[in-house]
Amino acid sequence: MKVFNTLSRQKEEFVPIEPSKVKMYVCGPTVYNYIHIGNARPMIVFDTVRRYFEYKGYEVNFVSNFTDVDDKIIKKAIEEGVDADVISKRYIEECKKDMEALNVKPATRNPLATEEICGMIDMIKELVDSGHAYAAKDGTVYFRTKAFEGYGKLSHKNLEDLQSGFREIKVTGEDGKEDPSDFVLWKPKKEGEPYWESPWCEGRPGWHIECSVMSKKYLGDQIDIHAGGEDLIFPHHENEIAQSEAANGKEFAKYWMHNAFLNIDNKKMSKSLGNFFTVRDIGEKYDLRILRFFMLSAHYRSPLNFSAELMEASKNGLDRILTAVDKLKDLQAKVKTQTLREGEDKKPVEELVVKFETAMDDDFNTADAISAIFELVKLSNSTTDENSSAEYVSFLKETIEMLCDVLGIITEKKEEILDDEIEAMIEARQQARKDKNFGLADEIRGKLLDQGIVLEDTREGVKWKRI
Repeated sequence: MKVFNTLSRQKEEFVPIEPSKVKMYVCGPTVYNYIHIGNARPMIVFDTVRRYFEYKGYEVNFVSNFTDVDDKIIKKAIEEGVDADVISKRYIEECKKDMEALNVKPATRNPLATEEICGMIDMIKELVDSGHAYAAKDGTVYFRTKAFEGYGKLSHKNLEDLQSGFREIKVTGEDGKEDPSDFVLWKPKKEGEPYWESPWCEGRPGWHIECSVMSKKYLGDQIDIHAGGEDLIFPHHENEIAQSEAANGKEFAKYWMHNAFLNIDNKKMSKSLGNFFTVRDIGEKYDLRILRFFMLSAHYRSPLNFSAELMEASKNGLDRILTAVDKLKDLQAKVKTQTLREGEDKKPVEELVVKFETAMDDDFNTADAISAIFELVKLSNSTTDENSSAEYVSFLKETIEMLCDVLGIITEKKEEILDDEIEAMIEARQQARKDKNFGLADEIRGKLLDQGIVLEDTREGVKWKRI
């Protein structure tokens, strides 16, 4: 299995620290509002990575945090006149609802920043004692980037260039820094903010330290994979490496994985442009299984453009798969022969499973993996009918379902509910047919078609679907 490592900028053979085990940390959201579809991409992508490791027989310890203390959370709390933890708890629960709707598996652990403050203080103490960090007069603690030789190795940025750039954008209130590129580990409280006692001042941790501490506590000093959006490469992940490796004296993560940005109609998602969508917004228009399918339709390292047209294409693509599985379920109830019939061959199916696995083994290429599933659907549609054997039909159905499950695609069609008027029209058509009033029956069928309802008369009764 090949994984593209941001650290080396090349694909590398995946070799776990412990045989058959994967320790994986994915940076989670800051919980101050509903998650947006940009948040959803890494959730879906790295959930799929986890699922594939499990499919291959690995035991995956998957940790993803919630940042529940942050300037944005505090701002929202002040606006509503409530404590910050009211905001964070509310949106953690809402985030979990959205993740469930996206069929993202629960993490092994979802640690909260506010519950790990003691560990953060302990790591900061270690960094101060070793000379990698220092406290300014106001109690702010900074990491000394010059004391860590490898600073910049993930983002491939030169420290001298970084320092020059930081000098040009000097931030107010950072006069206590020894060097402009040094970053905050602990900061003093402001009026009305939550705070904790520390050896330096009453305050709260900087953003970067929380992931270093939570990763160490729940996964150990060294982990296999650290992942997140490419916007986290610098400074967040760069700073995590500096903190963790300076404190632990070991390589932090063997593989760094980052998904590319999501654009909206070829533009960066932004509230100011009016193209900012939460997962809830999309859920009002589409089944969120379609959003997941859409997210996996491109390689995770490729920029992905969100548009209504592409979502419709994903809807149609997903429906092809669901319809094929439904057809196989129907056939299972009809076929008479149990064992393989003459001319039925499992080999082409097995070859497409290999094609799927080859795509996923190549840095989790979900786009090509989905193509293999479509080929299975095509094979299923062209080689099965009521004369097929139960063994062949079941084999095809179970294979498609198995591969879809690896991608987190639920193949069970949701039961659609017709409004009363349409239900009444279908019933009226049935009565017209019984009365041999075929002209009226055809007229009603046409009216239903105008409303996007297609009827299919089968021996089991009338079946319908939306178009």
